[in-house]
Amino acid sequence: MLRISAALLALLLVAPVAASRTLIHAGAVIDGVSDTASGPSTVVVEDGMITAVVAGFSAPAEGDQVVDLRRSTLLPGLIDLHTHLSSEYDAHAYIEEFQLNPADYALLAVPRALATLEAGFMTVRDLGDSYNVTVSLRNAIARGQVPGPRILTAAKSIASTGGHADPTNGWADIIEGTPGPAEGVADGVPAAMQAVRQRYKDGADLIKITATGGVLSVAANGLNPQFTQEEMDAIVRVASDYGMHVAAHSHGKEGMLRAIRAGVQTIEHGTMMDAEVMREMRRSGTILVPTLSAGRWVTQMSAIDGFFPEVVRTKAASIGPLMDTTFAAAVRQNVPIAFGTDTGVTPHGENGREFAYMVEDGMAPMDAIRSATSVAARVLDLQDRIGQVRAGFVADLVAVGGDPLADPSLLASVSFVMQAGTVVVP
Repeated sequence: MLRISAALLALLLVAPVAASRTLIHAGAVIDGVSDTASGPSTVVVEDGMITAVVAGFSAPAEGDQVVDLRRSTLLPGLIDLHTHLSSEYDAHAYIEEFQLNPADYALLAVPRALATLEAGFMTVRDLGDSYNVTVSLRNAIARGQVPGPRILTAAKSIASTGGHADPTNGWADIIEGTPGPAEGVADGVPAAMQAVRQRYKDGADLIKITATGGVLSVAANGLNPQFTQEEMDAIVRVASDYGMHVAAHSHGKEGMLRAIRAGVQTIEHGTMMDAEVMREMRRSGTILVPTLSAGRWVTQMSAIDGFFPEVVRTKAASIGPLMDTTFAAAVRQNVPIAFGTDTGVTPHGENGREFAYMVEDGMAPMDAIRSATSVAARVLDLQDRIGQVRAGFVADLVAVGGDPLADPSLLASVSFVMQAGTVVVP
């Protein structure tokens, strides 16, 4: 069972009081679970909740408000399971680690949250931030102080010394220091357990570990396992004690296998998974979050001289192109898949581009949409509240002009966003 903060629970359960019903007349509805879209429909919204979904265009009663989407397709609010709201990568990212203060990271995250919401993503899992700023951002959004998506956050990722999420990789010796569990760096079982408990103390909703090396860290190996089996087992066991699931950044095979054996809920990226890994994921129900957007972006940027440090450029050029190939194989092998982009590597607000990439690599359009709605909601243990256009669910709704099953790229430019019954876009 996923631990849900009090602030997040408030955002789920407390909706603005509406003076009247809102009737949404939709030309088609993709409900997040069915195999096909339904035809012209009316979705009734009251007090921030969907109270009915009926065929045809119902006539409004006195005082009802009508939203005319008869030329659009209505869908559940979208869910991105892999974001980083406290960052957005560019050529200055590495030097900014020495220039920005915690308040800077917090302030920069606010417009990124708004861009995410306006792109139709009303729930996100934040998988690694700086200074725990997404804990405060989550709470501020839940209180209605700033606009943004519902956030479930891992706060600071957990790494081993020199691992992908060690915050001092690439620093000069004189300032490197010795980060420990409080900073998200853990070596050995006791430290791994302490790091999980520190995330709980910090207010995290879940745990993110870097089970292998990664692309953008200033370290040579992007594939090697970076926790022992015993350390991973301890992390998952303690996280479970605190009602938190574990997401595992993993590019290399051995690190993935250790994470799956430990019982993590999701494998992020999964670049080097093979038939053995896919078999283990199907057996255990471990879910792949593919992040194709990040793979394509780092591949493109690796061709630009000087954009990445050379040690990063080498990894980006070799690992990035493999992610599409691996995803296509995972689709063919029926590996469980849920939607995630690694936005923060790519610009915030462009999350919807992932749908077209998934379809290009062989996923059926409806499966891609479900991966970002009902499937992602199950990952978050919110499957009875979000991810469906259905009576009794929160009125998180998006619409696109046209048919996203015929053209998934439409989901990169939504034309209507309703968050808990309140229209955000247009």
